[in-house]
Amino acid sequence: MKKSYKDLSYKELVAERDKLRKELVDLRMQKVLGHLDNPLLLRTKRRDIARLNTRIHAVDIGIAEAK
Repeated sequence: MKKSYKDLSYKELVAERDKLRKELVDLRMQKVLGHLDNPLLLRTKRRDIARLNTRIHAVDIGIAEAK
């Protein structure tokens, strides 16, 4: 399920990206240890981070506005 990040402020976008990055690191560690229940979570976290990075970059260059 895709999340919409259009209604977040710039600081909230960056905070959400940092939170997702930490979760991705935790999932990678679980994968290495062999205790990952749902391997598709890695892909969804990476894609959510990419969506956030795109939104943050759009705000940085002035294409989009953060609320």
